[in-house]
Amino acid sequence: MMFTVTEFASLNDVHPTYRILKPWWDVFMDYLSLVMLMLALFAMTMQITKDQLACLPFMDETQENSRNDSDPAQNAQQVPAAINIKSAVQNFQPQYEDTDKREENCNHRPQAPGIKTNLDFQQYVFINQMCYHLVLPWYSKFFPYLILINTVILMVSSNFWFKFPKTSSKIEHFVSILCRCFESPWTTKAVSETACEESEKNKQRLSGNSFAHHTASLEGNEEGPGSMSTSPMLDGVVSADNPIAEAPTATMPILDKKDGEQAKALFEKVRKFRAHVEDNDFIYRFYAAQTIFKTATFISMLSYTSSFLVKIHFEHICETDVKALVGYGRFYCTHNMAFMLEKVLFCYIALMILYGMVCLYSLFWVFRGPLKEYSFEKVREESSFSDIPDVKNDFAFLLHMVDQYDQLYSKRFGVFLSEVSENKLREISLNHEWNFKKARKCVTRNAQDQQELHLKNLFGLPNVVFDLTDLEVLKLEKIPEVRFTANVSQMTSLRELHLYECPAKVEQTGFAFLRDHLHSLHISFTDVAEIPTWIFLLRNLRQLYIVGNLSSENNRMFGLESMRDLRHLKILYLKSNLPKLPTNITDVSQHLVKLMVHNDGTRLFGLNTLKKMTNLIDLELHSCELEKIPHAIFSLLNLQELDLKSNNIRTIEEIVSLQHLKRLTCLKLWHNKITSIPSSIIQGKSLEALHLSHNKLQSLPPALFKLPKLQSLNLAHNLIQVLPQDVGLLLDLLELDMTSNKLETLPKNLFKCTKLRVLCLGHNDLRELSESVGDLVLLNHLELKGNSLERLPAQLGNCRRLLRSEFLVEDHLYMTLPVEVRESIGRDSNIASTSVL
Repeated sequence: MMFTVTEFASLNDVHPTYRILKPWWDVFMDYLSLVMLMLALFAMTMQITKDQLACLPFMDETQENSRNDSDPAQNAQQVPAAINIKSAVQNFQPQYEDTDKREENCNHRPQAPGIKTNLDFQQYVFINQMCYHLVLPWYSKFFPYLILINTVILMVSSNFWFKFPKTSSKIEHFVSILCRCFESPWTTKAVSETACEESEKNKQRLSGNSFAHHTASLEGNEEGPGSMSTSPMLDGVVSADNPIAEAPTATMPILDKKDGEQAKALFEKVRKFRAHVEDNDFIYRFYAAQTIFKTATFISMLSYTSSFLVKIHFEHICETDVKALVGYGRFYCTHNMAFMLEKVLFCYIALMILYGMVCLYSLFWVFRGPLKEYSFEKVREESSFSDIPDVKNDFAFLLHMVDQYDQLYSKRFGVFLSEVSENKLREISLNHEWNFKKARKCVTRNAQDQQELHLKNLFGLPNVVFDLTDLEVLKLEKIPEVRFTANVSQMTSLRELHLYECPAKVEQTGFAFLRDHLHSLHISFTDVAEIPTWIFLLRNLRQLYIVGNLSSENNRMFGLESMRDLRHLKILYLKSNLPKLPTNITDVSQHLVKLMVHNDGTRLFGLNTLKKMTNLIDLELHSCELEKIPHAIFSLLNLQELDLKSNNIRTIEEIVSLQHLKRLTCLKLWHNKITSIPSSIIQGKSLEALHLSHNKLQSLPPALFKLPKLQSLNLAHNLIQVLPQDVGLLLDLLELDMTSNKLETLPKNLFKCTKLRVLCLGHNDLRELSESVGDLVLLNHLELKGNSLERLPAQLGNCRRLLRSEFLVEDHLYMTLPVEVRESIGRDSNIASTSVL
């Protein structure tokens, strides 16, 4: 049966796209295997189409004597021939193994006219077939088939890793992604942009000195002699270490929406494929095992095949038991294919040696270097994507194989491993999605009646935002990359900026605008490295709010940034876990008006720095684990409001020093563990508001009610059982909050505080409410819910400003009021609601 080349070619049928994973040695070995396959098919064809063996009989002594006796004349004529043949047979010996010697021996045989055997043609065919199977060695008969089997084994072992399920699935996925990344329009545009940037950088390098000189002179004219000598605006490279970036010289590549969506899908596929393949090195080990197997197979094939070369003979002596059939038992045979098989075997061995050399090289390549690690260092140096990560395991091995085909594939593939590249793509897609109409629709009015835009969970900052020229407040939340370009200078009304977990970069021109126009900045972060360093150069900034982790380790980084350029900073808010106040706060201590430190339960030290803040008006120290009022506070002679919420303050004996704070109007000691108020509270004669809620107070000293200017008193959530009659001395009292105490009765003098507007008595043990409550004609908020009241006095009708929405009481108690009183309160409520509408 004949086999065509096409049928055997299926053994080496690899998908055309897999060629990128076939290095030159694999391709060369495939071609060598194909030549060996053709050689085997050629030899097989010759063996099938040509007679293999031709045999002639020998006469023994008995046959010669019988022949001489029967026909003397004929014997006399053929004796020389018989002698010649006999001598030729005697001269033929197996030791003539060398072909040239055998041929020389045959050339020296005496020529004879031949022996007549009187055999039929069928007898010759029969003898030829019998001798073919008896004396011809198996390798002479099946050598072409052996070549075929060896070739098939080599072909299968060379490409089995493309067929094995556990490797082929990953390889197919990788090749598919790699080809799509290579042909993606985004790859072409990103590489083109990099080339433009490199060209522009070379131009800038040539003119760098003149540019620096021009910038320095410009800064000198703008700042004057007192300005700092160095500025990050001169940094032209965009990176994590350069927060102020030079404006990009290359225009952002334009990409249509469809191509952008396909590129985003490719980024996601590459990310998932990398996570899947980098877990193990199965493909690498499988290929290494396949290479070792091919090498071992080559060595074994070459060893036993080379031994066949010296055993192929042209002449053979055949002895059979067919004398009774043909009259002869010994035959002289020739193997017609011996010469051709010798040449084929020579060619085959030569091809095997060449195949083996290539195979040994591939084995050397597999084990000589770290193929389970792949570095994109050269790609990072040649492109603007400096964040392309190195890969490992099977992912690295596949990229090494691709490099043997064409390194351009890996370079273009690296674009889809870069977060910078992905962010640029997202930025382009974002600008496709956001138009001016959509941005304008998102603008709202805040409580201060300012135009405000709040963007959250976007990939970047849409360029259309810069076209909102009348926007006053911009809030950006959880946006991975925010970049303020020169177009931000169009937002002439922008005064307040919020960056919540948004690492932000700003171009040089954009920074100049923000430096001169931004008044309020809110920064929230999870890592201190996210704090843009350019915020400390905003010379016109009035308010700075920083929220994030500034622990002892990270605080060193934070402390490196100087605040001396924040010349107009008035309000500083720090919500963190600081072990001590940053020393750089002293840079703004002379002009700081309000300082707020919310420390999330971490003990705060180094409060002596507060003494330098001589102009401080408002101070908040929340959750700082303070056990007493810091003495440094009493040096702040201009202080008007002090808030020490959520600390561990138990006693406030230091309050006697309030006599030094003659301007203090508001004292908040709420959410502490204060058990008593000392009589020295009288020293706070300027106090207008006192907050002592959420403490452990059980009684109130008379001195508390001798504060002449007190207007707001908050004693909610304590353990107070009795409200002293002295409360009537607070003639200017506007607000009183006694919620969640243990009051059973109210002093009559309370209702002498006729200026009261807010009275909170909820969640106490009150059993009745005095009719004198009607004297509080200015009352507009009353809370009675959670007491043991049985009825309400009708005199509440005198409180004309009291609305139902501000009258917090159980519904059944409210119904005890006379109808006209309820109608009055309800009518006023309706009027108020109507006026609001």
